[in-house]
Amino acid sequence: MNRLFPPLLGGLLLTTVLPGQTQPAGDIKADSHDLNIRAYVELLRSDVQKSKAQVMGTVMGLDADDAAKFWPVYKEFQSELAGIGDKVGALIKTYASHYEDMKPEVADGLATKLLDLERQRNELKKKYYQRFKTATDPITAMRFLQVENQLERLIDLQIASELPVIQNTGGTR
Repeated sequence: MNRLFPPLLGGLLLTTVLPGQTQPAGDIKADSHDLNIRAYVELLRSDVQKSKAQVMGTVMGLDADDAAKFWPVYKEFQSELAGIGDKVGALIKTYASHYEDMKPEVADGLATKLLDLERQRNELKKKYYQRFKTATDPITAMRFLQVENQLERLIDLQIASELPVIQNTGGTR
C-alpha cells in the first residue's frame, strides 16, 4: 500500500501549489496562464482520483461479489465529493486572492464557508455509509469510512501544509 501514496501526494502537492501561481488579473497573458493551469489541475485531479481509487481498492480487499456492489456506489460518492472539492478549490482561491489584504469580514466569511464545507463532507460520508451498508454489509461500509477518512486526512494535511496561516493585518478582533 505504501507504494501507492507517493503518486497521490505528489499530485495533490502540485494541485495545491498551482492556484497561487497565477499572474495578476486583467493581464491577457494571465487569462491564458489561468486557463493552462486549470487544464493542468484537471489532468492532475484525474490522476489523484485514479490513485485514490487504487488505494481504496487495495485496502478494501473486496471479493468479486462485493466489488460489483461497492464500486458503482463509490463512483457516485466520488462524483458528489468532487462537487465539494470544487467548492474547496474556490475557497482556497478566494483566500489566496485576499491573503495580503485580509479584512475581518472576508476572514469570517471564509471560516464560515470552510465549516459549512466540512459539514457537507461529513453529511455526504454519512449518506454513503448507509448506502454502502445496504449494498454490502456494515463491516465493509465501516472499512470504506475508515479508508476514506484516512485519505481525506492526508489530502487535507497536504492542502493545509501548502497554505500560509492567516496573519493579523490590524483588523478588528
